[in-house]
Amino acid sequence: MSSALLGKAELRQRLQETGEAMYHHKHPFHLRMHAGELTRGQMQAWALNRFYYQSVIPIKDAVILSKSDDPAFRRAWRKRIVDHDGDGNQPNSPGGIEKWIQLAEATGLSRDLVLSGKAILPGVRYAVDSYIDLVTRGTLLEAVSSSLTELFAGNLIALRMDALRKYYPWLVPGLAYFQGRLTQAPEDAAFAFNYAFEHATTPELQEVVVECLQEKCALLWAQLDALYYSYVEPGHTPPQPGIFQPEVA
Repeated sequence: MSSALLGKAELRQRLQETGEAMYHHKHPFHLRMHAGELTRGQMQAWALNRFYYQSVIPIKDAVILSKSDDPAFRRAWRKRIVDHDGDGNQPNSPGGIEKWIQLAEATGLSRDLVLSGKAILPGVRYAVDSYIDLVTRGTLLEAVSSSLTELFAGNLIALRMDALRKYYPWLVPGLAYFQGRLTQAPEDAAFAFNYAFEHATTPELQEVVVECLQEKCALLWAQLDALYYSYVEPGHTPPQPGIFQPEVA
């Protein structure tokens, strides 16, 4: 732990180092995805399980909104809810949740299966629910800091889009989600980082910011662990009741 208050660039560097070490861009599941080594069925499992995470993002953001008594903060943060839920008035411009459903459909999954949530791996459900718990029990600073994984999302999304187009061309009709996040994620990350820097006014609070980012990175990693050891390296875990069976081989 640093004994001195970090400047803005120093805090940003500390967070960057955390991301380099812990963000899920280095997870074996993502490495195989970006190398074109996953089957269509494995990509289906990813899209289906990741939907559970996508579906709770507006709930997480609503919890964060409820923690703030600052109207300016709430006005800025509620953009995230609209980004994922849509505003309901533009059917040709859906929110991120609908876009993810379209991505899942592009893999060959049915909308009903995705929305049902019945095939979500227990490990994925536990990790996602733990994220909601982290935001709910934490202070506003802790909740905002847990979103700082978006500092690294832009680069990963750009890499992913290139890989998906190259190795999984049947997914191209479902890439609208990632296209939108190319601009949304950096904007959201900049706001959250500025908030964290302004409100982490002691070395101890700055350490809290870093620790919350670390915890969020661990929860993202855990989601991919559940996928990897169930669908890519299944010999590492016993069969799970109700495990998703890909509709397309």
